[in-house]
Amino acid sequence: MKVHKIQIKRAYEEPAEQDGQRILVDRLWPRGISKEKMQLTEWLKEVAPSNDLRHWFNHDPAKWTEFREKYSEELASPPACEAVEHLLRILAQGTVTLVYGAKDTEHNQAIVLQHYLENLTHSTS
Repeated sequence: MKVHKIQIKRAYEEPAEQDGQRILVDRLWPRGISKEKMQLTEWLKEVAPSNDLRHWFNHDPAKWTEFREKYSEELASPPACEAVEHLLRILAQGTVTLVYGAKDTEHNQAIVLQHYLENLTHSTS
């Protein structure tokens, strides 16, 4: 299976043609931005961190390492694993941009998800 590029982008950044399919990977809709402005292909809530994990992490960089581990465990378990499989099928079609709403561009679930997907695709190719 050929896998294409996986990018990440904040919801508040302008969509671009090179984004390919734009998938929102947040459990909550980003504040103050319209559906039209985001130009999403899909909103995949199931792949976002659980509410418990999201509240625990609260974008605290001190919890980043543990958050990555816990979120990766969630991604390997239902229902997130089904959403991951769906994302892999989308990736086989072309470039995907994982869209997220967090202000922190270095400590967010899209980064973890991007690495998780890349690891899966490299291990199967």
